[in-house]
This record gives sequence, C-alpha cells and structure tokens, in this order.
Amino acid sequence: MSELAILIDRGTKVVVQGITGKIGSFQTELMIQYGTKVVAGVTPGKGGQTISGVPVFDSLHKAVGETAPEVSICFVPGPHAADAAMEAIDAGLRLVVVVTEAVPLFDTIKMLTIASEKETFILGPDTAGLISPGRSKVGVHPHRLFLEGPVGMISRSGALSYETAKTLTEQGIGQSTVIGLGGGPIWGFTYLDALRLFQEDEDTDAVVLLGEIGGSMEEEAADYIKKEFSKPVVALIVGRTAPPGQKMGHAGAIVQRGKGSAQDKIAALEEAGALVARAPREIPNLLRKKVRI
Repeated sequence: MSELAILIDRGTKVVVQGITGKIGSFQTELMIQYGTKVVAGVTPGKGGQTISGVPVFDSLHKAVGETAPEVSICFVPGPHAADAAMEAIDAGLRLVVVVTEAVPLFDTIKMLTIASEKETFILGPDTAGLISPGRSKVGVHPHRLFLEGPVGMISRSGALSYETAKTLTEQGIGQSTVIGLGGGPIWGFTYLDALRLFQEDEDTDAVVLLGEIGGSMEEEAADYIKKEFSKPVVALIVGRTAPPGQKMGHAGAIVQRGKGSAQDKIAALEEAGALVARAPREIPNLLRKKVRI
C-alpha cells in the first residue's frame, strides 16, 4: 500500500486539544503507541507541561506556530468544544476531529458554518474519529480490531464500525481507512464526502457503508453511488424495527415525518447497486462477491 491514505497518513502531524484531561491524555498515549505523529497538545493554563512526551501549549495558535500540525483532535468538554474547534479552523488546520459528545446544537451549527467557509473538514461531533490501519489513527478506535487492507469503511456509529472491522479482520479482510461520522443530529463530514475521497484512493478497492435510521445522508450517498461511484459497495443499515418518533441511541437516529427509515435507505442503496447485508457477519461474503480480497 502507498504511504498516503485519505485524510491522514504516516506523516500527518496531529495536535490534541484538551490533552491534559483524563480522556485526552489516555487517548494521546494510545495514538502515539499506534504510530500517530502527535506533535503538540493544547490546554489553556497548562502550557509548558508535557504529556507522553508531547509539549503542551496554552493556545492552539501557539502550538501551530511552533509545531505546524495539520490535524486536530478535540477532547474539550461539550460547552467549550466548538470554541476549541473554531480556534483550530481559524489557525488553518485542514481537518478537525471532534470526539466530544453533547456539543450544544447552536454551537455545532456555528462551528460547521465557519468550517465550510474556511474549507476545513469537521469530523463529528460525537465521533470515534478515523483510523488508517498500519499507518495512523486520529481517534479512539481499539486498534487491535483493525487490519491493513483494501476496504474503506464509513459509519455513523463507532461501535458498529468496531464490530464490523473485527468481523472483517477475522476473515483476513483488511481496511484502508475507517471513518466515524458521529452520532448527529447534524454532521460535518458526510458519507458523500468520504465516498468522493475513496473514489480517488488507489488503496481502496471496495467500501463498506454502515448506516442507521434518521436523516438523509445514506440516500444522498446512494444517489452518488448510482451516478458516479465506480467501486463496489456493501451496506448495512441498522434500526429496521425502530418505531417512528423514537430516538434509538444516537441523537440523529430517529425517523420523523415519515423520513429516514431503514427501509427507505435500504431501497435507495439497493437501487444504486450496493449489496445490503442484514448483519455484520454477512459483509465478508458479500464483499467477496464484488472484489477479490
């Protein structure tokens, strides 16, 4: 496989916002152990410290000036997460991964609007992040479940992507990049964004799309798959039996006003030519029907 993956690679320099917190410091250590090039951390008032050998700065702009990161991962608590992300956007970072849950909706909208204006990718909020197995991870993935290989994966649910990756890995099917979009109800980076990058990625031969009820992202992805995407797609949509109006786990996983049902998403993906699995265990065999792996 090539050195370059989509969004991150072996040389991608990462800054951790909220690095001195319990979760931030723990996940920083795990990312470094995996090989991620973490060059800086940021926590206001904690500048001058080091966490796992990583220098901590009081501000993102100071961290950028001294270490030149390209990507941020944000573990800042909900009420302040959007401000931290907007600082990263303003500093010119090309990708900001917002792991934080419970970011206020108005703050999220403002953050995503500014990111769009600055042409910055926002992954999340409430995302597991992303991992390119064998190269780098900017997120919280349990990396032992993943294997380097040719299958891209996109999921709103971190846990579902872990389970599916484990199933693929046990069958000897590796992954090129696995992307967690986040739990909603609104998102930055989408299935469509990921598919466009996978289309151009020479190391991705097929894509697994893991979706769920609520919203229209999967239908938009299906439209792109039908019209422009040239690689095989295997999909799984969870929430088939969810009652209308009832949130199922994620904030975005809710069928409202007759839209966003699993049946609608499955129908759109099948019409686009995707093979649709009913459970993760079916995915390896469906992939093998489409591509030699």
